[in-house]
Amino acid sequence: MDHPNIHRLTWEGKELVLVGTAHVSRESAELAEAVIAAECPDAVCVELCKSRYEAIKQREKWQEMDIVKVIREKRTSVLLFQLLLASFQKKIAEKLGITPGEEMIRAVARAEELGIAVVLADREIRITLLRAWRKMGFWTKIRVLPEMIVSLFYTEDITAEEVEKLKQQDVLEVALQAFGEKLPTLKATLIDERDAYLSHTISHADGRKVVAIVGAGHIPGIKVNLGRSVDMEAINTVPPPGIWARYAGWGFSAAIVVLFIAGFFYSGGRTSMHMVASWSAITAACAGLGALMMLSHPLTILAAALSAPIATIHPLVATGWVAGLTEASLRKPQVRDFLELKDDISSVRGFFRNKITRLLILVAFVNLTTMAGVLVAIPVIMKHFFAGG
Repeated sequence: MDHPNIHRLTWEGKELVLVGTAHVSRESAELAEAVIAAECPDAVCVELCKSRYEAIKQREKWQEMDIVKVIREKRTSVLLFQLLLASFQKKIAEKLGITPGEEMIRAVARAEELGIAVVLADREIRITLLRAWRKMGFWTKIRVLPEMIVSLFYTEDITAEEVEKLKQQDVLEVALQAFGEKLPTLKATLIDERDAYLSHTISHADGRKVVAIVGAGHIPGIKVNLGRSVDMEAINTVPPPGIWARYAGWGFSAAIVVLFIAGFFYSGGRTSMHMVASWSAITAACAGLGALMMLSHPLTILAAALSAPIATIHPLVATGWVAGLTEASLRKPQVRDFLELKDDISSVRGFFRNKITRLLILVAFVNLTTMAGVLVAIPVIMKHFFAGG
């Protein structure tokens, strides 16, 4: 079977048939089925990890999510990041009237129908996103969330012909490009590392003939990495926070506390109290304003404001987490929110209406406004310090 998006390779006596697809293309879904039926391979590799495969097989999986646990385990940023990417892809797919990842769904179904082994060839999405997050710089992290939210406005006029052009790139990379400036650190993790991972998994699948259904943007990378030594343990591990990330929070907290103490000895107790009062008032106001702008419960606004002065000088506590946990206890997501999540992520209005995504955005937004308060408070307390001396 010949087709421009079918690539035939041989490696150590194996025949590898790579099928490049667009993850939201109807043509790609039909091609995936046709190739599997025509080739009758020993194994079919699909660009899915275990969690994404289970999400396809278990449509009600969102109902099992414990949003409070997500906040407590500090996984809100990763989950929000994943939902926003899913939103981008889903909005494109809706333009064509097909299910996102339909080519993977059909490939798995056809392989199971023919009794062919299915290999989940991609790296776990959680590991990919956490590696990307850890590798991003501080200011890049601050910039990513607003760009991703804004990107929700930019898929209104996408046509089927334009979606076919996605075959030239991986859909995740296209999504990132829609946020504005291309982020090299994200590309290295989302694309390059996965190319190496996919190449290794596909080439080591059991059988003499292997068909692999992958995003077309991965084809060149898979070819380049074929036969190369890949340190799978290294690229399949979430790196620990860097030394700066581990100690910066404690160093900042210590510096602020020392400044308060120095204010007492250098300028007197009155000046020190002014410094503490200014810090508390500014950070509390900014945190409370962030919760208010998200139309949170009054007690959530109060909790954010009261916790901000302490949380900003305690590296193990974040005001956004306090606000999120308070809001989750006062306005618990209902079963309906979980059922409607897959549809609500398709629009900005849905993102802010659904209690689950509202909680995720609340955590991020309150943390952001609190950080802004810190940046405002520092020069103010410095002014008190020097004026008192």
